[in-house]
Amino acid sequence: MEKIWLKQYPAGVPADVKVDVYPTLVALVDDSLRKNRDAAAYKFMGRSFTFAEIDEASRALAAWMQSSGLERGDRVAVMMPNVPQYPVAVCAILRAGLVVVNVNPLYTPRELEHQLKDSGAKAIVILENFAATLQQVIEQVPTKKVVVAAMGDMMGFLKGAIINHVVRRVKKMVPAYSLPGATRFNEAVSRGRGMKYTPPKLGPDDIAVLQYTGGTTGVSKGAVLLHRNLVSNILQSEAWYQPALKKIPSGQQIVTVCALPLYHIFGFNTNMMLGLKMGGCNILIPNPRDIPAVLKDLAAQPFHSFPAVNTLFTALANHPDFDKVDWSHLKISVGGGMAVTQGTARLWLEKTGCPICEGYGLSETSPSATCNPVDTTAYSGTIGLPMPNTDLKLLDDDGHEVPMGTPGEIAIKGPQVMAGYWQRPDETAKVMTADGYFRTGDVGVVDERGYFKIVDRKKDMILVSGFNVYPNEIEDVLSQMPGVLECAAVGVPDEKAGEAVKVVIVKKDQALTEAAVRSYCEANLTGYKRPKVVEFRTELPKTPVGKILRRELRDARR
Repeated sequence: MEKIWLKQYPAGVPADVKVDVYPTLVALVDDSLRKNRDAAAYKFMGRSFTFAEIDEASRALAAWMQSSGLERGDRVAVMMPNVPQYPVAVCAILRAGLVVVNVNPLYTPRELEHQLKDSGAKAIVILENFAATLQQVIEQVPTKKVVVAAMGDMMGFLKGAIINHVVRRVKKMVPAYSLPGATRFNEAVSRGRGMKYTPPKLGPDDIAVLQYTGGTTGVSKGAVLLHRNLVSNILQSEAWYQPALKKIPSGQQIVTVCALPLYHIFGFNTNMMLGLKMGGCNILIPNPRDIPAVLKDLAAQPFHSFPAVNTLFTALANHPDFDKVDWSHLKISVGGGMAVTQGTARLWLEKTGCPICEGYGLSETSPSATCNPVDTTAYSGTIGLPMPNTDLKLLDDDGHEVPMGTPGEIAIKGPQVMAGYWQRPDETAKVMTADGYFRTGDVGVVDERGYFKIVDRKKDMILVSGFNVYPNEIEDVLSQMPGVLECAAVGVPDEKAGEAVKVVIVKKDQALTEAAVRSYCEANLTGYKRPKVVEFRTELPKTPVGKILRRELRDARR
């Protein structure tokens, strides 16, 4: 397909961005931390952290990691919510020449064990709130070096002690745990200050991050993101945002709301890495589900940029405290992770004066692949145009391009596309075409202007508040439950989350109850993967060869 979309690009946005300005993510991080030393990089619980503080702490932690036996290319897991220790840990891992493995802090022991084993992570930096989960699997995983952080670690002696007391004793958010030999976060940083740091010898094709995703099968696997993949996407996004960024008064630092989880690729690159590149400040929101607390944080300072998922935009816009926040400085609202609904887009524009600009991407594309122009003033109902340096085409089942107006599988080519799945050449071969396009599994159409729209999914994935849920995984877990003969998982429409999980079960033991199913899922699946609807049937619809017809179960919900 000819790149018809380039005619729709806003003035000043190039068709191609020079993406080799930085050979590695480390070079980008080092450059930014040096250039913006005195500016605030993060705000958290009323305290600001300068680029110089992040620089110094991450360099010290990197030196400690290098001295503790970790070698270039070793994987280090990070299991924390949006706290300042997260960017310090990530910058340290990269600066030590190691590979970041992002882990959802709400994972169950089963999910954590799989990811640590699969990635071969030799070390983990974890918030103590989740240490009890790690304790349950530590004997089974290769992860032997453990750094435990506490919520108040970087907040100063007195404020930090108060925060830790409240988190541990008052709110009781830290279950008892035992991890003999673990090092406290502050101790590791403190010891690292007296150690020699050696800048790593890395190149563009070295691995920076393993970002775990269901891919096409539901077995969680790591998308291998090279240094050049992430650097490219940061520079592509910066170029794309320029028309909106130019509206920020000259000399003002861009301030971004960081409510997206940093362990998710959307928050990782769009908030943390792009924020670093632009010398911007991120307001860290540790729990975006606590809407009153989010609004209280936002009322405390002006901000310009707000990337989020549709559910958060909806919850905020409908909250009675919404008008207590000054939205007048907001210049760019980016919606991603899940579809932005017309009702939410209309309400957000009406209440803030800033339209939600919807984009699209995946863990495998670092993540941004398409976006609506940021100078748009109306809801388009599309995922927008391909980003600079990015090519999209629509393919049929045989891999041939379909004519315009015909639905086809979205395939993406660009410098942000992953190198493949970690140690899974078979899975990589399924999704990469011979000419270098990544087959997404999403079915789209393109109009005569070059705007793409998603109309269906080839895979049976369920999209819950921007998180991929794979029926195979749910079914695999439930099939191991005593009393379950057969089961199937499908997505059902959900007002808040876009979609929710529904499971249909055929009992082996008639005494099996819904409460027992929910309890089992709670022990084995993180929150967004758990079924919202549990239904029992005497049989499941199947093909003549015995394959369960999930589509029939989906259609039956209406």
